[in-house]
Amino acid sequence: MANKLKDIFKNMLSVKNADDLISASKHSELKKTLNVFDLIILGIGAVVGTGIFTIVGIAAQGGNGGIAAGPALSISMIIAALSCIFSALCYSEFASMIPVAGSAYTYTYATMGEFMAWMVGWILMLEYAIGNITVASAWTGYFMQFLKGFDHVLPGWLVNPPIWLVNDYRTALAICDKTGVNPHDTIPYLFDTIPVAINVPAIFIVLLLTLLLVKGVKESTKVATVMVFINLFIIMSFILVGCFYVKPENWVPFAPNGFEGIFMGAFIIFFAYIGFDAISTAAEETKNPQRDLPIGILGTLLICTILYVATALVLTGMVNYQTIDVQAPIASAMRFVGQNKIAGCISIGALAGLTSVLLVYQLGTTRILYAICRDRFLPKGLRRIHRHNRTPYILTWLSAIVVILGSLVMDLKISAELCNFGTFLSFIIVCAAVLILRKTEPDRPRAFKVPFVPLFPILGILTSGGLMLYSFKELKTSSAWFVAWLVGGVLIYVFYGYKQKRLEEKRKNFYKNIDK
Repeated sequence: MANKLKDIFKNMLSVKNADDLISASKHSELKKTLNVFDLIILGIGAVVGTGIFTIVGIAAQGGNGGIAAGPALSISMIIAALSCIFSALCYSEFASMIPVAGSAYTYTYATMGEFMAWMVGWILMLEYAIGNITVASAWTGYFMQFLKGFDHVLPGWLVNPPIWLVNDYRTALAICDKTGVNPHDTIPYLFDTIPVAINVPAIFIVLLLTLLLVKGVKESTKVATVMVFINLFIIMSFILVGCFYVKPENWVPFAPNGFEGIFMGAFIIFFAYIGFDAISTAAEETKNPQRDLPIGILGTLLICTILYVATALVLTGMVNYQTIDVQAPIASAMRFVGQNKIAGCISIGALAGLTSVLLVYQLGTTRILYAICRDRFLPKGLRRIHRHNRTPYILTWLSAIVVILGSLVMDLKISAELCNFGTFLSFIIVCAAVLILRKTEPDRPRAFKVPFVPLFPILGILTSGGLMLYSFKELKTSSAWFVAWLVGGVLIYVFYGYKQKRLEEKRKNFYKNIDK
Protein backbone atom coordinates (compact mmCIF):
# COMPACT_ATOMS: atom_id res chain seq x y z
CA MET A 1 0.00 0.00 0.00
CA ALA A 2 2.80 2.39 0.94
CA ASN A 3 4.60 1.69 -2.35
CA LYS A 4 1.40 2.25 -4.31
CA LEU A 5 0.83 5.64 -2.67
CA LYS A 6 4.46 6.50 -3.33
CA ASP A 7 3.99 5.69 -7.04
CA ILE A 8 0.82 7.79 -7.18
CA PHE A 9 2.54 10.84 -5.71
CA LYS A 10 5.53 10.28 -7.97
CA ASN A 11 3.27 10.28 -11.03
CA MET A 12 1.38 13.35 -9.83
CA LEU A 13 4.66 15.25 -9.47
CA SER A 14 6.21 13.97 -12.69
CA VAL A 15 7.52 16.88 -14.76
CA LYS A 16 7.45 17.00 -18.54
CA ASN A 17 10.87 17.83 -19.96
CA ALA A 18 10.99 21.22 -21.69
CA ASP A 19 12.93 19.73 -24.62
CA ASP A 20 10.21 17.12 -25.11
CA LEU A 21 7.56 19.86 -25.11
CA ILE A 22 9.47 21.86 -27.73
CA SER A 23 10.07 18.75 -29.82
CA ALA A 24 6.35 17.92 -29.79
CA SER A 25 5.48 21.48 -30.84
CA LYS A 26 7.81 21.23 -33.86
CA HIS A 27 5.64 18.38 -35.13
CA SER A 28 2.46 20.34 -34.41
CA GLU A 29 -0.43 20.00 -36.83
CA LEU A 30 -1.25 23.71 -36.39
CA LYS A 31 -0.20 26.15 -39.14
CA LYS A 32 2.50 28.77 -38.34
CA THR A 33 1.17 32.04 -39.74
CA LEU A 34 1.42 34.73 -37.02
CA ASN A 35 4.00 37.53 -36.67
CA VAL A 36 4.62 40.08 -33.91
CA PHE A 37 2.04 42.52 -35.34
CA ASP A 38 -0.60 39.76 -35.36
CA LEU A 39 0.22 38.92 -31.74
CA ILE A 40 -0.12 42.53 -30.55
CA ILE A 41 -3.42 42.79 -32.44
CA LEU A 42 -4.65 39.61 -30.72
CA GLY A 43 -3.48 40.97 -27.37
CA ILE A 44 -5.14 44.37 -27.75
CA GLY A 45 -8.20 42.61 -29.12
CA ALA A 46 -8.40 40.50 -25.96
CA VAL A 47 -7.77 43.32 -23.50
CA VAL A 48 -9.27 46.56 -24.86
CA GLY A 49 -13.02 46.25 -25.12
CA THR A 50 -14.60 44.79 -22.02
CA GLY A 51 -12.77 47.14 -19.66
CA ILE A 52 -13.37 50.44 -21.39
CA PHE A 53 -16.91 49.83 -22.57
CA THR A 54 -18.40 48.02 -19.54
CA ILE A 55 -16.25 47.30 -16.47
CA VAL A 56 -14.88 50.87 -16.18
CA GLY A 57 -18.32 52.19 -15.19
CA ILE A 58 -18.93 49.51 -12.55
CA ALA A 59 -15.48 50.05 -11.00
CA ALA A 60 -15.83 53.85 -10.87
CA GLN A 61 -19.41 54.05 -9.61
CA GLY A 62 -19.58 50.85 -7.57
CA GLY A 63 -22.62 49.38 -9.29
CA ASN A 64 -25.25 47.27 -7.42
CA GLY A 65 -24.19 48.64 -4.05
CA GLY A 66 -20.51 47.89 -4.59
CA ILE A 67 -17.65 50.00 -3.25
CA ALA A 68 -16.82 52.81 -5.70
CA ALA A 69 -13.27 53.71 -6.70
CA GLY A 70 -14.44 57.11 -7.94
CA PRO A 71 -11.92 59.26 -9.87
CA ALA A 72 -9.18 57.17 -8.22
CA LEU A 73 -10.10 54.50 -10.77
CA SER A 74 -6.98 55.59 -12.66
CA ILE A 75 -4.92 54.50 -9.62
CA SER A 76 -6.87 51.22 -9.52
CA MET A 77 -5.91 50.63 -13.14
CA ILE A 78 -2.23 51.24 -12.43
CA ILE A 79 -2.36 48.78 -9.48
CA ALA A 80 -4.07 46.19 -11.71
CA ALA A 81 -1.45 46.83 -14.42
CA LEU A 82 1.40 46.43 -11.90
CA SER A 83 -0.04 43.13 -10.73
CA CYS A 84 -0.06 42.11 -14.40
CA ILE A 85 3.38 43.43 -15.39
CA PHE A 86 5.29 41.10 -13.08
CA SER A 87 3.24 38.16 -14.36
CA ALA A 88 3.63 39.39 -17.96
CA LEU A 89 7.42 39.34 -17.59
CA CYS A 90 7.22 35.76 -16.30
CA TYR A 91 4.93 34.76 -19.18
CA SER A 92 7.41 36.34 -21.59
CA GLU A 93 10.33 34.33 -20.24
CA PHE A 94 8.41 31.08 -20.53
CA ALA A 95 6.99 31.93 -23.96
CA SER A 96 10.50 32.61 -25.31
CA MET A 97 11.89 29.46 -23.69
CA ILE A 98 9.03 26.97 -24.25
CA PRO A 99 7.03 28.27 -27.26
CA VAL A 100 4.29 25.65 -27.01
CA ALA A 101 0.48 25.91 -27.11
CA GLY A 102 -1.16 25.77 -23.71
CA SER A 103 0.15 28.90 -21.98
CA ALA A 104 0.38 28.53 -18.17
CA TYR A 105 -0.73 24.90 -18.42
CA THR A 106 2.38 23.97 -20.39
CA TYR A 107 4.71 26.06 -18.21
CA THR A 108 3.35 24.39 -15.07
CA TYR A 109 3.86 20.92 -16.57
CA ALA A 110 7.55 21.76 -17.11
CA THR A 111 8.05 22.86 -13.48
CA MET A 112 5.45 21.57 -11.01
CA GLY A 113 4.33 18.29 -12.51
CA GLU A 114 1.31 16.51 -13.89
CA PHE A 115 -1.34 17.24 -11.26
CA MET A 116 -0.62 20.97 -10.97
CA ALA A 117 -0.52 21.24 -14.79
CA TRP A 118 -3.99 19.74 -15.07
CA MET A 119 -5.34 22.04 -12.34
CA VAL A 120 -3.89 25.12 -14.07
CA GLY A 121 -5.44 23.95 -17.36
CA TRP A 122 -8.75 23.52 -15.58
CA ILE A 123 -8.43 27.05 -14.12
CA LEU A 124 -7.57 28.50 -17.54
CA MET A 125 -10.74 26.95 -18.96
CA LEU A 126 -12.62 28.86 -16.26
CA GLU A 127 -10.77 32.07 -17.16
CA TYR A 128 -11.48 31.96 -20.89
CA ALA A 129 -14.70 30.01 -21.35
CA ILE A 130 -16.57 31.56 -18.41
CA GLY A 131 -15.12 35.00 -19.19
CA ASN A 132 -16.53 34.70 -22.69
CA ILE A 133 -20.03 34.35 -21.24
CA THR A 134 -19.73 37.77 -19.59
CA VAL A 135 -18.38 39.37 -22.77
CA ALA A 136 -21.10 37.82 -24.95
CA SER A 137 -23.77 39.31 -22.69
CA ALA A 138 -22.12 42.76 -22.86
CA TRP A 139 -22.02 42.42 -26.67
CA THR A 140 -25.80 41.92 -26.69
CA GLY A 141 -26.30 45.08 -24.64
CA TYR A 142 -24.35 47.26 -27.07
CA PHE A 143 -25.91 45.54 -30.09
CA MET A 144 -29.39 46.42 -28.84
CA GLN A 145 -28.28 50.02 -28.22
CA PHE A 146 -26.97 50.13 -31.78
CA LEU A 147 -30.31 48.89 -33.16
CA LYS A 148 -32.20 51.52 -31.15
CA GLY A 149 -30.42 54.14 -33.26
CA PHE A 150 -32.54 52.88 -36.19
CA ASP A 151 -35.81 53.07 -34.27
CA HIS A 152 -37.68 54.75 -37.15
CA VAL A 153 -36.22 52.50 -39.84
CA LEU A 154 -36.28 48.95 -38.44
CA PRO A 155 -39.45 47.14 -37.32
CA GLY A 156 -40.43 47.53 -33.66
CA TRP A 157 -40.09 43.82 -32.84
CA LEU A 158 -36.41 43.99 -33.84
CA VAL A 159 -35.55 47.25 -32.03
CA ASN A 160 -37.51 46.36 -28.87
CA PRO A 161 -37.70 42.56 -28.70
CA PRO A 162 -39.10 40.69 -25.68
CA ILE A 163 -36.62 40.70 -22.77
CA TRP A 164 -36.49 36.89 -22.74
CA LEU A 165 -34.94 36.89 -26.23
CA VAL A 166 -32.01 39.21 -25.40
CA ASN A 167 -31.10 38.22 -21.81
CA ASP A 168 -30.27 35.20 -19.70
CA TYR A 169 -33.11 34.21 -17.38
CA ARG A 170 -31.50 35.73 -14.26
CA THR A 171 -31.14 39.12 -15.93
CA ALA A 172 -34.66 38.90 -17.36
CA LEU A 173 -36.08 38.20 -13.89
CA ALA A 174 -34.05 41.09 -12.45
CA ILE A 175 -35.46 43.45 -15.11
CA CYS A 176 -39.00 42.36 -14.25
CA ASP A 177 -38.34 42.90 -10.55
CA LYS A 178 -36.82 46.35 -11.18
CA THR A 179 -39.73 47.49 -13.37
CA GLY A 180 -42.42 45.93 -11.16
CA VAL A 181 -43.64 43.59 -13.90
CA ASN A 182 -44.91 40.09 -13.17
CA PRO A 183 -42.38 37.69 -14.82
CA HIS A 184 -45.21 35.29 -15.79
CA ASP A 185 -46.70 38.05 -17.96
CA THR A 186 -43.44 38.69 -19.82
CA ILE A 187 -41.33 35.50 -19.79
CA PRO A 188 -42.51 32.07 -20.99
CA TYR A 189 -42.31 29.31 -18.39
CA LEU A 190 -41.69 25.60 -18.86
CA PHE A 191 -44.13 23.53 -16.79
CA ASP A 192 -45.14 26.84 -15.11
CA THR A 193 -41.99 26.70 -12.96
CA ILE A 194 -38.87 27.11 -15.13
CA PRO A 195 -38.38 30.53 -16.77
CA VAL A 196 -37.20 30.35 -20.39
CA ALA A 197 -34.80 33.02 -21.66
CA ILE A 198 -32.46 32.82 -24.66
CA ASN A 199 -29.88 35.50 -25.39
CA VAL A 200 -30.25 35.26 -29.18
CA PRO A 201 -27.71 37.98 -30.16
CA ALA A 202 -25.03 36.43 -27.89
CA ILE A 203 -25.62 32.99 -29.40
CA PHE A 204 -25.50 34.45 -32.91
CA ILE A 205 -22.14 36.21 -32.45
CA VAL A 206 -20.57 33.16 -30.76
CA LEU A 207 -21.65 30.90 -33.64
CA LEU A 208 -20.41 33.41 -36.24
CA LEU A 209 -16.97 33.70 -34.59
CA THR A 210 -16.77 29.91 -34.22
CA LEU A 211 -17.20 29.53 -37.98
CA LEU A 212 -14.43 32.10 -38.47
CA LEU A 213 -12.05 30.32 -36.06
CA VAL A 214 -12.67 26.99 -37.77
CA LYS A 215 -11.74 28.68 -41.05
CA GLY A 216 -8.26 29.56 -39.78
CA VAL A 217 -6.25 31.58 -37.25
CA LYS A 218 -4.82 33.93 -39.90
CA GLU A 219 -8.29 34.72 -41.21
CA SER A 220 -9.43 35.30 -37.61
CA THR A 221 -6.50 37.65 -37.03
CA LYS A 222 -7.43 39.70 -40.12
CA VAL A 223 -10.93 40.22 -38.75
CA ALA A 224 -9.49 41.02 -35.31
CA THR A 225 -7.22 43.64 -36.93
CA VAL A 226 -10.19 45.47 -38.47
CA MET A 227 -12.09 45.33 -35.18
CA VAL A 228 -9.11 46.56 -33.16
CA PHE A 229 -8.48 49.56 -35.44
CA ILE A 230 -12.16 50.57 -35.26
CA ASN A 231 -11.99 50.15 -31.49
CA LEU A 232 -8.80 52.22 -31.11
CA PHE A 233 -10.15 54.98 -33.35
CA ILE A 234 -13.30 55.29 -31.23
CA ILE A 235 -11.36 55.26 -27.94
CA MET A 236 -8.88 57.88 -29.14
CA SER A 237 -11.79 60.03 -30.36
CA PHE A 238 -13.39 59.81 -26.92
CA ILE A 239 -10.13 60.80 -25.18
CA LEU A 240 -9.32 63.69 -27.54
CA VAL A 241 -12.85 65.13 -27.66
CA GLY A 242 -13.71 64.36 -24.03
CA CYS A 243 -10.65 66.12 -22.60
CA PHE A 244 -12.20 69.46 -23.66
CA TYR A 245 -15.22 68.74 -21.40
CA VAL A 246 -13.26 67.73 -18.30
CA LYS A 247 -14.21 69.63 -15.13
CA PRO A 248 -11.57 69.27 -12.37
CA GLU A 249 -14.30 69.56 -9.68
CA ASN A 250 -15.57 66.15 -10.81
CA TRP A 251 -12.29 64.70 -9.52
CA VAL A 252 -13.14 65.83 -5.97
CA PRO A 253 -13.14 63.78 -3.79
CA PHE A 254 -10.54 61.82 -5.71
CA ALA A 255 -10.80 58.64 -3.62
CA PRO A 256 -14.27 58.73 -1.95
CA ASN A 257 -13.81 55.31 -0.32
CA GLY A 258 -10.08 55.51 0.34
CA PHE A 259 -7.85 52.50 -0.21
CA GLU A 260 -10.80 50.11 0.12
CA GLY A 261 -12.43 51.61 -2.97
CA ILE A 262 -9.12 51.73 -4.87
CA PHE A 263 -8.34 48.06 -4.19
CA MET A 264 -11.88 46.91 -5.00
CA GLY A 265 -11.66 48.96 -8.20
CA ALA A 266 -8.37 47.22 -9.00
CA PHE A 267 -10.02 43.82 -8.53
CA ILE A 268 -12.99 44.71 -10.74
CA ILE A 269 -10.91 46.34 -13.48
CA PHE A 270 -8.52 43.38 -13.41
CA PHE A 271 -11.10 41.57 -15.54
CA ALA A 272 -10.32 44.10 -18.26
CA TYR A 273 -6.66 43.01 -18.33
CA ILE A 274 -7.45 39.32 -18.64
CA GLY A 275 -6.44 38.20 -22.10
CA PHE A 276 -2.88 39.42 -22.61
CA ASP A 277 -1.75 35.89 -21.68
CA ALA A 278 -3.92 34.60 -24.55
CA ILE A 279 -1.03 35.58 -26.81
CA SER A 280 1.06 32.73 -25.41
CA THR A 281 -1.67 30.20 -26.32
CA ALA A 282 -0.91 30.88 -30.00
CA ALA A 283 2.79 29.94 -29.63
CA GLU A 284 2.62 26.99 -32.04
CA GLU A 285 1.06 29.20 -34.72
CA THR A 286 3.74 31.92 -34.45
CA LYS A 287 6.56 32.06 -37.01
CA ASN A 288 9.28 33.29 -34.61
CA PRO A 289 7.86 32.65 -31.12
CA GLN A 290 11.11 33.16 -29.14
CA ARG A 291 11.35 36.77 -30.31
CA ASP A 292 7.75 37.73 -31.06
CA LEU A 293 5.88 36.36 -28.03
CA PRO A 294 7.63 38.53 -25.38
CA ILE A 295 7.23 41.64 -27.58
CA GLY A 296 3.55 40.84 -28.11
CA ILE A 297 2.82 40.28 -24.41
CA LEU A 298 4.66 43.32 -23.04
CA GLY A 299 3.65 45.60 -25.93
CA THR A 300 -0.02 44.74 -25.40
CA LEU A 301 0.13 45.46 -21.68
CA LEU A 302 1.86 48.83 -22.16
CA ILE A 303 -0.49 50.09 -24.90
CA CYS A 304 -3.62 48.97 -23.05
CA THR A 305 -2.58 50.48 -19.71
CA ILE A 306 -2.00 53.90 -21.31
CA LEU A 307 -5.42 53.75 -22.99
CA TYR A 308 -7.17 52.63 -19.79
CA VAL A 309 -5.68 55.33 -17.55
CA ALA A 310 -6.37 58.10 -20.10
CA THR A 311 -9.97 56.91 -20.54
CA ALA A 312 -10.57 56.72 -16.77
CA LEU A 313 -9.25 60.25 -16.19
CA VAL A 314 -11.35 61.74 -19.00
CA LEU A 315 -14.51 59.81 -18.06
CA THR A 316 -14.45 60.75 -14.36
CA GLY A 317 -13.56 64.33 -15.34
CA MET A 318 -16.51 64.66 -17.72
CA VAL A 319 -19.14 63.14 -15.42
CA ASN A 320 -19.41 62.90 -11.64
CA TYR A 321 -18.55 59.31 -10.75
CA GLN A 322 -21.90 58.85 -8.93
CA THR A 323 -23.87 59.52 -12.13
CA ILE A 324 -21.86 57.31 -14.51
CA ASP A 325 -24.04 54.90 -16.48
CA VAL A 326 -22.63 51.46 -15.64
CA GLN A 327 -24.26 49.88 -18.71
CA ALA A 328 -22.68 52.20 -21.31
CA PRO A 329 -20.32 54.58 -19.46
CA ILE A 330 -18.43 56.03 -22.44
CA ALA A 331 -21.45 56.58 -24.69
CA SER A 332 -23.56 58.11 -21.92
CA ALA A 333 -20.71 60.50 -20.97
CA MET A 334 -20.66 61.82 -24.53
CA ARG A 335 -24.44 62.27 -24.52
CA PHE A 336 -24.13 64.11 -21.19
CA VAL A 337 -21.95 66.78 -22.83
CA GLY A 338 -24.13 66.97 -25.96
CA GLN A 339 -21.94 64.94 -28.34
CA ASN A 340 -24.73 62.61 -29.51
CA LYS A 341 -23.10 61.69 -32.85
CA ILE A 342 -19.91 60.53 -31.14
CA ALA A 343 -22.04 58.67 -28.59
CA GLY A 344 -23.70 56.79 -31.45
CA CYS A 345 -20.32 55.91 -32.96
CA ILE A 346 -19.14 54.58 -29.60
CA SER A 347 -21.70 51.77 -29.84
CA ILE A 348 -19.98 50.68 -33.08
CA GLY A 349 -16.58 50.82 -31.36
CA ALA A 350 -17.93 48.84 -28.42
CA LEU A 351 -19.29 46.14 -30.72
CA ALA A 352 -15.94 45.95 -32.53
CA GLY A 353 -14.00 45.80 -29.25
CA LEU A 354 -16.20 43.16 -27.66
CA THR A 355 -16.19 41.10 -30.86
CA SER A 356 -12.39 41.00 -30.83
CA VAL A 357 -12.42 39.98 -27.14
CA LEU A 358 -14.82 37.13 -27.89
CA LEU A 359 -12.67 36.03 -30.81
CA VAL A 360 -9.42 35.90 -28.83
CA TYR A 361 -10.97 34.29 -25.74
CA GLN A 362 -12.43 31.56 -27.91
CA LEU A 363 -9.06 31.09 -29.60
CA GLY A 364 -7.34 30.83 -26.22
CA THR A 365 -9.86 28.29 -24.94
CA THR A 366 -9.41 25.93 -27.88
CA ARG A 367 -5.58 26.10 -27.86
CA ILE A 368 -5.40 25.30 -24.15
CA LEU A 369 -7.83 22.41 -24.62
CA TYR A 370 -5.74 21.25 -27.58
CA ALA A 371 -2.62 21.01 -25.36
CA ILE A 372 -4.58 19.25 -22.60
CA CYS A 373 -6.01 16.68 -25.03
CA ARG A 374 -2.55 16.07 -26.49
CA ASP A 375 -1.42 15.07 -22.98
CA ARG A 376 -4.45 12.73 -22.66
CA PHE A 377 -6.12 14.48 -19.72
CA LEU A 378 -9.15 14.75 -21.99
CA PRO A 379 -10.19 12.39 -24.82
CA LYS A 380 -7.67 12.34 -27.69
CA GLY A 381 -10.38 12.45 -30.35
CA LEU A 382 -11.37 15.98 -29.36
CA ARG A 383 -8.13 17.46 -30.70
CA ARG A 384 -8.79 16.34 -34.26
CA ILE A 385 -7.50 18.87 -36.82
CA HIS A 386 -9.52 20.07 -39.82
CA ARG A 387 -8.00 18.51 -42.94
CA HIS A 388 -7.97 21.72 -44.99
CA ASN A 389 -7.95 24.59 -42.47
CA ARG A 390 -5.50 22.98 -39.99
CA THR A 391 -7.55 24.13 -36.98
CA PRO A 392 -8.87 22.10 -33.99
CA TYR A 393 -12.46 22.32 -35.18
CA ILE A 394 -14.06 19.89 -32.69
CA LEU A 395 -12.63 21.77 -29.71
CA THR A 396 -13.64 25.08 -31.29
CA TRP A 397 -17.25 23.96 -31.56
CA LEU A 398 -17.16 22.39 -28.09
CA SER A 399 -16.00 25.65 -26.49
CA ALA A 400 -18.75 27.52 -28.37
CA ILE A 401 -21.40 25.15 -26.99
CA VAL A 402 -20.08 25.69 -23.44
CA VAL A 403 -20.35 29.49 -23.86
CA ILE A 404 -23.86 29.25 -25.34
CA LEU A 405 -25.16 26.98 -22.56
CA GLY A 406 -23.45 29.10 -19.92
CA SER A 407 -25.04 32.27 -21.29
CA LEU A 408 -28.45 30.72 -20.62
CA VAL A 409 -27.98 29.90 -16.94
CA MET A 410 -24.96 31.67 -15.39
CA ASP A 411 -25.06 34.74 -13.17
CA LEU A 412 -23.01 37.26 -15.19
CA LYS A 413 -21.54 39.08 -12.17
CA ILE A 414 -20.39 35.82 -10.62
CA SER A 415 -18.95 34.57 -13.92
CA ALA A 416 -16.79 37.73 -14.18
CA GLU A 417 -15.59 37.29 -10.57
CA LEU A 418 -14.85 33.59 -11.18
CA CYS A 419 -12.84 34.58 -14.22
CA ASN A 420 -10.77 36.94 -12.05
CA PHE A 421 -10.09 34.30 -9.41
CA GLY A 422 -8.89 31.89 -12.08
CA THR A 423 -6.57 34.49 -13.58
CA PHE A 424 -5.08 35.49 -10.21
CA LEU A 425 -4.23 31.89 -9.43
CA SER A 426 -2.74 31.17 -12.85
CA PHE A 427 -0.57 34.33 -12.57
CA ILE A 428 0.67 33.25 -9.14
CA ILE A 429 1.60 29.81 -10.45
CA VAL A 430 3.45 31.17 -13.52
CA CYS A 431 5.50 33.52 -11.31
CA ALA A 432 6.36 30.62 -8.98
CA ALA A 433 7.21 28.43 -11.99
CA VAL A 434 9.84 30.95 -13.17
CA LEU A 435 11.55 30.76 -9.77
CA ILE A 436 11.50 26.96 -9.89
CA LEU A 437 12.96 26.69 -13.40
CA ARG A 438 15.65 29.25 -12.64
CA LYS A 439 16.71 26.88 -9.84
CA THR A 440 16.31 23.54 -11.61
CA GLU A 441 17.54 24.57 -15.10
CA PRO A 442 19.63 27.74 -14.71
CA ASP A 443 21.61 27.12 -17.91
CA ARG A 444 18.64 26.61 -20.23
CA PRO A 445 18.72 29.20 -23.08
CA ARG A 446 16.27 32.05 -22.53
CA ALA A 447 15.63 34.53 -25.36
CA PHE A 448 14.00 36.79 -22.76
CA LYS A 449 14.76 36.92 -19.03
CA VAL A 450 12.72 38.41 -16.20
CA PRO A 451 14.90 41.14 -14.64
CA PHE A 452 15.62 41.33 -10.91
CA VAL A 453 14.90 37.67 -10.10
CA PRO A 454 13.70 36.65 -7.52
CA LEU A 455 12.25 40.12 -6.69
CA PHE A 456 9.93 40.56 -9.69
CA PRO A 457 8.36 37.05 -9.60
CA ILE A 458 7.86 37.40 -5.84
CA LEU A 459 6.18 40.79 -6.36
CA GLY A 460 3.96 39.15 -8.98
CA ILE A 461 2.93 36.49 -6.44
CA LEU A 462 2.31 39.08 -3.72
CA THR A 463 0.27 41.51 -5.84
CA SER A 464 -1.94 38.86 -7.42
CA GLY A 465 -2.18 36.92 -4.16
CA GLY A 466 -3.05 40.04 -2.18
CA LEU A 467 -5.86 41.05 -4.53
CA MET A 468 -7.14 37.46 -4.57
CA LEU A 469 -7.19 37.10 -0.76
CA TYR A 470 -8.87 40.50 -0.36
CA SER A 471 -11.53 39.51 -2.88
CA PHE A 472 -12.07 36.12 -1.21
CA LYS A 473 -13.02 38.01 1.95
CA GLU A 474 -15.44 40.36 0.15
CA LEU A 475 -17.00 38.07 -2.49
CA LYS A 476 -18.40 35.10 -0.60
CA THR A 477 -20.61 33.56 -3.30
CA SER A 478 -18.09 33.59 -6.15
CA SER A 479 -15.37 32.39 -3.72
CA ALA A 480 -17.47 29.35 -2.89
CA TRP A 481 -18.09 28.64 -6.58
CA PHE A 482 -14.38 28.94 -7.30
CA VAL A 483 -13.55 26.38 -4.62
CA ALA A 484 -16.25 24.11 -6.08
CA TRP A 485 -14.65 24.48 -9.52
CA LEU A 486 -11.27 23.43 -8.09
CA VAL A 487 -12.83 20.42 -6.37
CA GLY A 488 -14.45 19.43 -9.68
CA GLY A 489 -11.03 19.59 -11.36
CA VAL A 490 -9.52 17.32 -8.70
CA LEU A 491 -12.31 14.77 -9.16
CA ILE A 492 -11.89 14.71 -12.97
CA TYR A 493 -8.15 14.12 -12.54
CA VAL A 494 -8.64 11.36 -9.96
CA PHE A 495 -11.34 9.43 -11.83
CA TYR A 496 -10.30 10.08 -15.45
CA GLY A 497 -7.12 12.03 -16.16
CA TYR A 498 -4.76 10.05 -13.91
CA LYS A 499 -5.94 6.71 -15.30
CA GLN A 500 -5.67 7.90 -18.91
CA LYS A 501 -2.10 9.11 -18.34
CA ARG A 502 -1.07 5.73 -16.95
CA LEU A 503 -2.70 3.90 -19.87
CA GLU A 504 -0.84 6.17 -22.28
CA GLU A 505 2.46 5.42 -20.55
CA LYS A 506 1.79 1.68 -20.84
CA ARG A 507 1.11 2.07 -24.58
CA LYS A 508 4.35 3.98 -25.10
CA ASN A 509 6.36 1.43 -23.16
CA PHE A 510 4.74 -1.39 -25.13
CA TYR A 511 5.73 0.13 -28.49
CA LYS A 512 9.24 0.91 -27.22
CA ASN A 513 9.70 -2.76 -26.31
CA ILE A 514 8.48 -3.82 -29.77
CA ASP A 515 11.00 -1.47 -31.44
CA LYS A 516 13.79 -3.00 -29.37
